[in-house]
Amino acid sequence: MKKTILVMMVALLTLFFTASAMSEVMSLRGNDDLEAMAVTPAKKKVQSVKGGIARSYKQQPPMVPHKIDKYKINLKNNGCLKCHSEKTYKKEKAPKVGDSHYVTRDGKTLSTISSRRYFCNQCHAPQVGAEPLVQNMFEGAK
Repeated sequence: MKKTILVMMVALLTLFFTASAMSEVMSLRGNDDLEAMAVTPAKKKVQSVKGGIARSYKQQPPMVPHKIDKYKINLKNNGCLKCHSEKTYKKEKAPKVGDSHYVTRDGKTLSTISSRRYFCNQCHAPQVGAEPLVQNMFEGAK
């Protein structure tokens, strides 16, 4: 009998503390119902930054400081290479594709961009003037 009462008391206390802890948790979605349709976010304008965007750490892929929504990147065409290729970067006054993009995973240097580096927007992305969803305390190398 005493064990049953003790187990019931522990269960009630656990339920009480769990319920009070859950009331303090809030998701990024806010108080919106999970079943409700998501609100379409407002479109943000792509930032154009003359001279490029500063990197936060040494090995960070450079951010794209201009619009790229009209660029096509597929197996036959890469719009980025119109300005950033070995042949055109000086004329276009654009940064050249990094030498690392011509190296295979086995360390062999190629005369053309490696297939694993061909789709630029897998690593390089344009930036918009959006506020962060969560607070970020990260500080890059100075």
